[in-house]
Amino acid sequence: MPIRPATPADIPAIAAIYDEAVRTGTASFELAPPGVSEMTRRHAALVEAGFPYLVMDEGGVVLGYAYVGAFRPRIAYRHTVENSIYVAPAAQGRGVGRALLEALIAACEAAGFRQMVAVIGDSANAGSIGLHRACGFADIGILPATGLKFGRWIDTVLMQRPLGPGSDTVPEEADLSFSG
Repeated sequence: MPIRPATPADIPAIAAIYDEAVRTGTASFELAPPGVSEMTRRHAALVEAGFPYLVMDEGGVVLGYAYVGAFRPRIAYRHTVENSIYVAPAAQGRGVGRALLEALIAACEAAGFRQMVAVIGDSANAGSIGLHRACGFADIGILPATGLKFGRWIDTVLMQRPLGPGSDTVPEEADLSFSG
């Protein structure tokens, strides 16, 4: 199944997958689906900032999508990304999520990122937690009762994986630290 960079033409399918996830699940802590125009804006912002944003399609049907964005906005976090993966309900259990995550890891390593963080909604989300473990992520911790959705408190699970040389070396770049 081909994995490729997402294009603006993919956004309606991406928005439909996300809409279902927001309305029925706890992977996202959004309470209302954002719609095609907002998803278009989000996609454009990530791509313009140089972050990988991928889709898997089968015969022109988007089965799932995955992307990374900045883990945190402060400049010292510039080598750390946070991933997101969503798979269409009909495609779940077919290896789509794993293929997308593996491709996303490879794209982030090629881009020079050094750490990937997974912020997983719901400690009961065994599928996502298992997927991340299978792809080399370590359990970092649980933030208990950080989201309130569907009338119940939901934990946030943190997982992390080094990319490329990870923290074994410091990237060669201009020192951006404050010296004044």
